[in-house]
Amino acid sequence: MEGTIKTLTEKGFGFIAVEGEEKDLFFHGNELKGVSFEDLKVGDKVSFEKADSPKGPNAVGVSRIEEGGEVKEAKETEEESEETEAAQTEI
Repeated sequence: MEGTIKTLTEKGFGFIAVEGEEKDLFFHGNELKGVSFEDLKVGDKVSFEKADSPKGPNAVGVSRIEEGGEVKEAKETEEESEETEAAQTEI
């Protein structure tokens, strides 16, 4: 599933707005993949799986995404790789 970060708290959790869903989904910072809680911003687009818990549905395996569905961390890793290759070529 995909959604948008709606709320972030200082306690390390937040809520994701999902189009077509009545309620926002809770997520805990421990469920983030490839991005730290501190790097998330309200309005970021994310992908995740929906899971049930005793307190209701929540988001697990949350990853930040870019336009086109690319995971931002994967793009940054590719750019770092290109920089490393360029540096090695200069040697």
